[in-house]
Amino acid sequence: IHTPHLLCPGLWGLVNNAGIAIPTGPNEWLTKDDFVKVLDVNLIGLIEVTLSVLPLVKRARGRVINVASIMGRLAFFGGGYCPSKYGVEAFSDSLRREMLPFGVKVCVIEPGYFSTAVTNPELIVENFTLLWERLPEETKASYGEIIHATRDLPKSCNSDLSVVTGCMEHALTARHPRTRYSAGWDAKLVFLPLSYLPTWFADFVLTWSYPAPAQKV
Repeated sequence: IHTPHLLCPGLWGLVNNAGIAIPTGPNEWLTKDDFVKVLDVNLIGLIEVTLSVLPLVKRARGRVINVASIMGRLAFFGGGYCPSKYGVEAFSDSLRREMLPFGVKVCVIEPGYFSTAVTNPELIVENFTLLWERLPEETKASYGEIIHATRDLPKSCNSDLSVVTGCMEHALTARHPRTRYSAGWDAKLVFLPLSYLPTWFADFVLTWSYPAPAQKV
């Protein structure tokens, strides 16, 4: 069905929320294809969807809401997830500045740890197991068994997803939406402040909670 442009009011809001984290693990365990799989969904897919509907959003002087992550400020673990979220941040910044003259608002939501499929411990352990089985023996010996550490993840995850959806609602409906929303106490009180501190300090804090490899020096 062809709708003439004059009869189409446009699209008020686009919320890009699709995302995956697996395959994930120490970068040395991964291949290029592992990175591409995550980047294709989290970053390239987001860009593709945004560009496809951007003319409609411009027509409505609407909103583009991109869900990144606090991991778009601090890369806490290896794999394509953190680079993809850094990319979402950068794409959103450039798009926001380009769309400003057209009256389009571009917002970024940066959730902390929430109970979703991305943080499902069973899926993460299964992912680690599959990666572990394909590693050469030399690499296995240097790391040792660290899979068990992922089982503690749910203890630090927020189950109240309304914290995130509330940010989405405000970004879509507020007269003056924020440029960035930090969703979750960990994002606001830990990761966001940590991202502004010296890199050496952030490295110390983040690696302190890493499981120690077997051949740590």
